[in-house]
Amino acid sequence: MEKTKVVLGTATPGGGFPAYGWPYAEVLNATDASLDIQPINTKGSNENVVTLNEGKIDIGLVTGEVTYEAINGLGRPKADNIRIINATYSQAGMFMVRADSPYQSIPDLKGKSIAWGAASSGFIVLARYVMDGLGLDMKKDFDAHMLEKAGDGPPMVLDGRAAAMWGGGVGWPPFMAIAKGPAGARFIAPSADEIKKIQAKHSFLKGTVMPAGSYPGQQGPVNSVGSWPFVLCRASLPDDVAYRLARALHKGHAALTAKLDQAQESTLENTLAAAPSRDLIHPGVLKYMREVGLL
Repeated sequence: MEKTKVVLGTATPGGGFPAYGWPYAEVLNATDASLDIQPINTKGSNENVVTLNEGKIDIGLVTGEVTYEAINGLGRPKADNIRIINATYSQAGMFMVRADSPYQSIPDLKGKSIAWGAASSGFIVLARYVMDGLGLDMKKDFDAHMLEKAGDGPPMVLDGRAAAMWGGGVGWPPFMAIAKGPAGARFIAPSADEIKKIQAKHSFLKGTVMPAGSYPGQQGPVNSVGSWPFVLCRASLPDDVAYRLARALHKGHAALTAKLDQAQESTLENTLAAAPSRDLIHPGVLKYMREVGLL
């Protein structure tokens, strides 16, 4: 059987998108033998949205904030050649500090050394919106470190070069690395009043809850703001390929969840709910949604 090669752009090594992309490819390929999804490392959301729009890759992982900017042409060229295959998992932004850190709130971190994450990742875009909502500038109001790759952040927090690392999502590898360090870890997220303030300025950001126990030592849920990243595709991806991707995800969902906790949220139902508009979902995916009675 001739396989359909599908190139999947993820992000820099050590981050959440590669941790999602490789099992995603493995499970979908195993579920539908006609698919040959090939994940590659990229610089993350900002690069993926451009290469997708130019038709240079087939599918790619892109955060909700970058998707929002791209479809609306906010601060970047408008991307008309992108469509949605599926929503991945809700992603909220927050800081992680060592458990023995003296800092308790976002104002406490002002002027401190922060590992913001990989310079081209979507987490940086989320950080910019969240800090802006609080009247802060992520580069001017903090001692900002933009990283080559997400995996460079945890050693900085563990050895004290950084007071905190910014990131989010359940099971995010850099946060796992800090949480498993000798001191343990805890979160600093926006307070209820701060969340109201952020959403008043940037209403596209959704309130999110990261359940208790998402990380070692995490006693209670963490409230923040964020959005849903997507597996996006170039609009020119053939309908039958998008259809097969949606079908393989739907049928292989239990297998994917067994490999990756956060993939529990990667459902067609969540994709419908998270998509900024139904027109943005690829027609091949919509066809499968109709067949299974979702539309």
